[in-house]
Amino acid sequence: MKPRIKLAETRTESGGILALYEQDGAFSINYSGQELMHSKASASEKLLGKIGGESLPSEQASRLLIGGLGLGFTLASALEACGPEVVIEVYELAPEVIEWNRQFLQDLNGKAIDDPRVQLHVADATAAIRKAEPETYDCLLLDIDNGPIAMVQKGNTNLYSKSGVRVIKSALKPGGSAIFWSAGPDEKFAARLKQAGFQVTAIPAKVHEGAKRAAYLLYKATKAD
Repeated sequence: MKPRIKLAETRTESGGILALYEQDGAFSINYSGQELMHSKASASEKLLGKIGGESLPSEQASRLLIGGLGLGFTLASALEACGPEVVIEVYELAPEVIEWNRQFLQDLNGKAIDDPRVQLHVADATAAIRKAEPETYDCLLLDIDNGPIAMVQKGNTNLYSKSGVRVIKSALKPGGSAIFWSAGPDEKFAARLKQAGFQVTAIPAKVHEGAKRAAYLLYKATKAD
């Protein structure tokens, strides 16, 4: 097996080290030595984008927000599932991650950020959602940090709080959905979504396509029409 090569690294606002690695054609992003994502274990990110794209109203203008670019799998999958009238806003807090997609990941999903339907923002998705006008988005895809239990950016926990859930509901159009990636079951978070008036579905997600069992969950929270 070929050795693992560190291609780039950066220090985050919280002080941790975010690093991009390549090994035998596969890529991973680590935070302070812990793997956040890997190109060979991307089934859940692809499913997130697919479900989000398919949830949009057909043959009419729609708006989708993706929180976190990562290795680009959610964006690429959403673009594949969406029509030509969609606008996809991608919020990535670390500008270096965007540069990594352009410089190192062109043959993975890097070309997706140049799709004319994509608006790329170097900014905090949580802050963007809080500032959004009511009923702005048809769908929010939130693969931020480690799900409801934040790992990289402590401020991300606010997005999953009671007040954060209310903000998300306000930003969605009637009938719109927010889909949250979670590393595992979180009944308290699901309860907060239901208390806010969302219809909640927990969707099992595999680590990789060939896995026999699902390890992650996608929580789909749909706002009433």
